[in-house]
Amino acid sequence: MADRYGVEKMFIDAHLHMVRRKGLPRNAAGANFATPEELIRIMDRTGVDKGILLPVASPECNFQGASCEDVLEACETYPDRFYPFCNVDPREGSNSPDADLSFHLNYYKGRGCLGVGEITANLAFGDPLVQNLFRHCERCELPVIFHIAPKHHGCYGLVDALGLPGLEASLATFPRLVFIGHSQPFWAEISGDLTDENRNTYPQGPVVPGGAIPRLMKTYPNLYCGWDAGSGYNALTRDPEFGWAFMEHFSERILFGTDLCDPSDNHRHAEYLRTSQAEGRLSPGAFENISGGTANRLFGLGIHS
Repeated sequence: MADRYGVEKMFIDAHLHMVRRKGLPRNAAGANFATPEELIRIMDRTGVDKGILLPVASPECNFQGASCEDVLEACETYPDRFYPFCNVDPREGSNSPDADLSFHLNYYKGRGCLGVGEITANLAFGDPLVQNLFRHCERCELPVIFHIAPKHHGCYGLVDALGLPGLEASLATFPRLVFIGHSQPFWAEISGDLTDENRNTYPQGPVVPGGAIPRLMKTYPNLYCGWDAGSGYNALTRDPEFGWAFMEHFSERILFGTDLCDPSDNHRHAEYLRTSQAEGRLSPGAFENISGGTANRLFGLGIHS
């Protein structure tokens, strides 16, 4: 699709949620997920060609969303616009660290699912159940998108401490598994002055050297970033010079996305990328990687723009 500057590029939204049909009230988290048809209208308006649909699996986050089967149905209905992920809760099967989760994962991989997530179980990264899920995802060669939570109870997402030691241990333990990071406690770790008090927020101001995310990105080639939601947008625009340098350096491991949780959401990620390239802040190569090239290669989509 040609963008507003006449440049032919492919935009792939690597983080979308959906609901099969309207009728449910707004959920406890304030979300009112879009139907596939609403998503397509939003994508058309913002110049996004294709999207990856993430189902909901964990009870902590299952307010109003779509199952793996719902996502597969939407992708079969609109095969030119959507690709499916599957989602397997680490407690599935026998609620045991010995559960054969490859049985579930291979079934969905055979149905065309590109990865696993968004993982939102409120368990620690080092929990044996979570490690078992990672082990089987690595074995099945399915990348994972994860949400980090700051604490147990009262929220959703994998729990990690300040500095992300649990994530780092998992990156080292499963070097052949691609981890795609997401959420406030993930993105806030770009800055070295982060505290426990503001790690689940949207910190403002210049990025201070010493953040966990730049260090982990430099150390572990299996860590990718989902540049989506308000957390991702805030992280790479709060200090624009830092953000453009980060995008340029790690563009081959950054995935554009929106994490649309409501049809009224006004995410500006695609427009920011286009403007950054037009103003010479972002090279054409980095722009192409983030907008869709990284997703195209990582998931083996074989798209030629």
